[in-house]
Amino acid sequence: MTAGTLAANGDIIVTIDADALLDQDALTWIVWHFNQSSRVGAVTGNPRVLNRTTLLAKIQTGEYATIIGLIKRSQRILGKVLTVSGVIAAFRRQALESVGYWDTDMVTEDISVTWKLERRFWDVRYEPKAITWVLVPETIKGLWRQRSRWAQGGMEVLKRNIDIFADWRQRRLWPVYIEYLFSALWAYTFWALVFLWIVKAATGFDFGIVLVPPVPPQWTGAMLALTCLIQFSISAYIDHFYDKKLFKYLFWVIWYPFIYWTISALTVVYATPKALMKKRGSRAIWKSPDRGLGIK
Repeated sequence: MTAGTLAANGDIIVTIDADALLDQDALTWIVWHFNQSSRVGAVTGNPRVLNRTTLLAKIQTGEYATIIGLIKRSQRILGKVLTVSGVIAAFRRQALESVGYWDTDMVTEDISVTWKLERRFWDVRYEPKAITWVLVPETIKGLWRQRSRWAQGGMEVLKRNIDIFADWRQRRLWPVYIEYLFSALWAYTFWALVFLWIVKAATGFDFGIVLVPPVPPQWTGAMLALTCLIQFSISAYIDHFYDKKLFKYLFWVIWYPFIYWTISALTVVYATPKALMKKRGSRAIWKSPDRGLGIK
């Protein structure tokens, strides 16, 4: 991407995944932000799932609309977003030059470049009308590969940017950093408690703490599930203006807490040590997941 940027002539650089398809008006909505303010360094679009045939793909259809979109909208209220979307993002050439372009030692270059831009006080925005259609993994193996890389990349960015707390000017990034850190801590806590419960159930050993079975969920789990459904409904309503068929996938999103939280928590536990032990400067290499059933 750096080589392509250096070879390009324009002042606005648009990057998309190789399997992504831009909506006909996507660039119009993106360019508007750059024309509105010279402080805008990057604008990310709104990825929509194109392949919607399998259960995993249907869950991701709801996830992209009800989780990713709502998170970016919420983070924009703070003025800082965790990351532009690697599927579709546009950058001001001057902004990229000021931060030294993309890092070659970060497995999620989109998260990394976002933090570099925001630390240099460039404005990073989310444009929901800049729709881009993307193919998502339809196998557990492919999903694991993708989410492990996302988890590792997120932790690599936290590791590299821990010094933001020593700079008061970076205070608007603090909530984004802390939220991601606590998500990782939650994953470790969740699996630690599950492990302790299994040991207690198998051996009868008393750890001195109350350990309830993870399944079925207790009243706290029911409240969490209700909160999720409310969140899904609100965000689906917001995003249905860009995807008229979205509501029919709301049923499949109910599997998100049971399937995706488990997978996400596992990938964080798996990927965090890799991120923390990785030497700075070592080249980032990964293998892409499947992009649709039968596609390698």
